[in-house]
Parts: sequence; structure tokens; C-alpha cells
Amino acid sequence: MDGGTRVAKVLEAQGVEFVFTLIGGHISPVLVAAKKAGIRVIDVRHEVNTVFAADAVARLSGVPGVAIVTAGPGVTNTITAIKNAQLAQSPLVLIGGATATMLRGRGSLQDIDQISLIAPHVKWHARPNTLREVVPAMEEAFRQAQEGVPGPVFVELAVDLLYPESIVREWYKKETDKPNKSPAEHALALYVRGHLKWVFAGAEPTIQPPAPVLPRAAGRAEVKKAVGWIERAERPVLVLGSQAMLRARRVRELVEAVERLGIPVFLSGMGRGLLGQGHPLQLRHKRSAALKESDLVILAGVPIDFRLGYGSPLRRTKVIGINLSKKDLTKNRKPDLGIQADPHTVVCQLARAVSSEAPDRSDWLATLRQRNDARDAEIRQMADEEVGQINPLRLCMALEEQLSDDSILIGDGGDFVATASYIVSPRGPLTWLDPGVFGTLGVGAGFALGAKLVRPEADVWLLWGDGAAGFSLMEWDTFARHGVAVNALVGNDGGWTQIERDQVPILGDDVACRLTQMDYEVVARGCGGHGIRVDDEADVPAALSEAVERSRAGEPALVNALIGKTDFRKGSISM
Repeated sequence: MDGGTRVAKVLEAQGVEFVFTLIGGHISPVLVAAKKAGIRVIDVRHEVNTVFAADAVARLSGVPGVAIVTAGPGVTNTITAIKNAQLAQSPLVLIGGATATMLRGRGSLQDIDQISLIAPHVKWHARPNTLREVVPAMEEAFRQAQEGVPGPVFVELAVDLLYPESIVREWYKKETDKPNKSPAEHALALYVRGHLKWVFAGAEPTIQPPAPVLPRAAGRAEVKKAVGWIERAERPVLVLGSQAMLRARRVRELVEAVERLGIPVFLSGMGRGLLGQGHPLQLRHKRSAALKESDLVILAGVPIDFRLGYGSPLRRTKVIGINLSKKDLTKNRKPDLGIQADPHTVVCQLARAVSSEAPDRSDWLATLRQRNDARDAEIRQMADEEVGQINPLRLCMALEEQLSDDSILIGDGGDFVATASYIVSPRGPLTWLDPGVFGTLGVGAGFALGAKLVRPEADVWLLWGDGAAGFSLMEWDTFARHGVAVNALVGNDGGWTQIERDQVPILGDDVACRLTQMDYEVVARGCGGHGIRVDDEADVPAALSEAVERSRAGEPALVNALIGKTDFRKGSISM
């Protein structure tokens, strides 16, 4: 069994259904073997999107996503996406091709020190030196990606470990089997034969099924203390974030636990949509005010970073922190009770232990709900403003009305996506994806690709700022070639508006902030998809309906909406 086949067998055993790649000679044996094993091979137009797509697969399926890229620039092109996955704590496996084991450091094509380059951005890495080490390295990669704080891992596979042994020996024979060899050449030929014997020695491997990765639970004393605080709290708030959503296959259990706790909840990151649309416990607006006035805050998988004002709203309230990462657990503000464990598991533990006779919190919830509804009313009022072109708030409201119950939303952009996050409601658990704390522009096409493959029956909507669209618009070709029928809505105001909002008032110059309101729909058509341009608000509902109709028929559809500018998010830049 050659190395490429061994890798494919491990992927199959681990439950991998899709691998994402951009072809290169170093990795061809893995891709051919994966296809033979029934694993779908999706080739993209830029390597960064292999990792973004693998990231989305991991988040939505609970199985680590897999990206396979060629050596040198193939690996370096993934660095931004790998760092995004590291900070988002997404479990995925990046496989990178490499020069032959005997040629490392000798100036062969695309030979660089990949391990040193990528090591700071992954939680584990491996470089097998022999064929017998390939399977153990791959199996350990999947375990490492999921264990503890999840994250990306990297396995470098030399080209001579992947091709059939007979072919590799033939390669070396051409270089060493020469007539009239000198003593030095005889010595080299002898060394090469010895090296190949070492590389290919060993029995056929046994492919193991995935080892279960057991989530870490809270201790009995921690649960007892937390439950006591919860039962006495009159104004509690639960903030639930992405790390609580790692158990994708058990998400219903988490929903039931949150409902049993009966605590007003703010959802962030991958947590958005957990309770569905319009749930009585779920709040969206005025979170900082709620945190300041609460007498107990439970942070489930949420670090105290810029998104929580570095802890400023939590100075006078009691905090229970639940996080797999010790660093995130104590960032900026040490919790009064810190539980280093899996947030999903702990929330379920607390829900099972809490008494049904909690204090009457109806007045507290009513106060929070009133604020929330008042903010919604303000947004509706701002949506009535005329801005020359389509008001982006009204555009988002039209999308909100269009969304089916089985929709997944992908956020990739600055001002437009942030506006949409105030208006568009994810319909259920695991139906919202954004880059996370790294704030990476360009995640959109890769995320949409992975999401649609995992959930082919869903309407996948890629919400694209026009600036972000430029990073991965050519992936419309990937969607068309592979029959991955996503929808995209481009909020096209011809600029980097989130930056412009502060740069112009503070510095008096819009340098580097302006774009053109280009014809993104024409690019979509040129790549084999469907494109719609809309510049009249009256035409928006029909355009959105047309996109859904086209995508459900198997054609990726992009709506290019020319929007005007509002003051809705004035002064909102985060740094």
C-alpha cells in the first residue's frame, strides 16, 4: 500500500467525506487514492480557501475538516486561514506536500522549511520520515486536532512517501544507475539504496478507527458552587459563544439545557441561532447594559476580549467562566468561579443540577426585552431613511423575510455584514458562520463551499461586503464546476466603509477607502453561475427569490445590490 493510499484509508476511517485542494504534483497520489476511496475531492482556485472550507466542515459536522495542498507556496498560501482556524479553535487537518526525503535543503523545487513557518499557527505538527510513520502521524493528527482546545494541525508528507515504491525506486535509479561510475558515484548509489530500504521497510499498517475524544467535564464541587449561585441570582445573564458549539452532533442537548436554566441569553459567534428565531430567552441588543446590571454572568465558551469590552461591563458583577483554554478563561478579568472544561458539557451539567424553584426573574427578563425591542424599533426607523440607493438596512430586512427555515448564513465583510448581524436572524443551531476573533476578510467562499457540502439541502446565503468579495470571487468557478449551488448577496457601496467611517472624520482623508460599484454579477456569470444586478429597492424581493430559485435548481446565484451609506454604524470600528 503506497503512502497516498495509506493517507486516504486513514481519512476514510476518520469519517472524512470531503477534502479540499489545489492540485500539485507533490500531493497527487493522496487525491487519486481519496477519490478511489469514495471521498469527494473539491479543487478550488486559491489554497487559502481549502482551509476555510475545511474549517466550515469542522464547525458544522463535528468531524475535522481536511485541506491538502502542494509544497512551498501551496502551504504558505494557507497561513492566514490556518491562523483564523487557530484563533477560532476549529479542528482541522492540513496536509502539505514536500520535496523528497533525500532532497530536503538541497534546493529542489518549492523546498522550504515549512515546519518552522507553520508551527506557531498550529497546535501540533508532524513530518514522517518513513512510509511506516505515515499512518500513525495521520491518526495522531486527528486526535490532536480535537483533544483539549481544538485547533488546526499540520502533517508534512514528502513526495517519495506518497508514490508507489516501484516508481520512487525508478526515479532514483535514473539518477544513480550510470555507466562508468566513479568511486564517489558508486558510494552515492549504495547510500541511495540503503536510504530507500530504510524508507520503505515495515509491514502493512493497521488502520485504526477514530479514538473517542471525551470532553472534559466540571468537577462535582464546581457544579455545586455554580448551581448555588445560579439559584440565588435575581438578574443572571448567560453569554454563550463558539466554543460551546463544538459538539455539533449533540446540539439539541445544549438547546434543552439552556431552556432548563431559564436564564436570559446572548448568543455570539457560532452560538448565534442556537435557540431559533424569536425565542423568549434570547436577546440580541444592549448586551453591555445587561452585563453591567446583572448579579451573575455565565460566560460559556466566551473569552473576555474586545467583544466584551475587555471586561469593563463585568467589573461589579459575579462571573462564572467556562472555557477549555486556561488562557482564555482568565483573559483580562479572572472569573469568580473559573471552570476549565468543555462549555457544552458544563452547561448541560448545570441544567441537570439546578432546582426548578428559581427566583421569579420575569421583571428582569421584561427589562431586557424592552430594551431589545426598543433597539429594533430604532433600526426600523433608520431603515426608513432615503440614502440615494438601496438602504442597506431595508436590504437586510428583505433578506430576513426571504430566508427559509433551513438557511445557513455566512458573514464575510465589514460594515455590511455587521449591519446584517443586527437584522437577519439565524433560523436554528449551527446556521451562522463568521471568521471569529481574527476578523479575517475573505472567509466567505470557502465557508460557503464547506457549508453547502455538509448541508446540501439548506439555502446557503453568503453575505458579502463588496471589499470582502474581491478576496474569493473566482471561487464562483468552483461552485459552478462542482455543482455547489450557494447564494450570495453583495452589499455593494463601492468602498471599505467600516474603515472610512472613522478615517475620514478623524484624519480628513478617504485614501485607500474607495472602490467602484463594479459588476460582480457579471463575474459570477463568467464563472458559470447566475448573476443578478439590483439597484432599485422595489426589485430586491424578486431578485432574492430568483437567486433562491436558481440555487435550488443547482446553479450558484449572486445578487449584486447597489446600496447607499447610512449612519447606522457610525463610530463602530473595533481595534
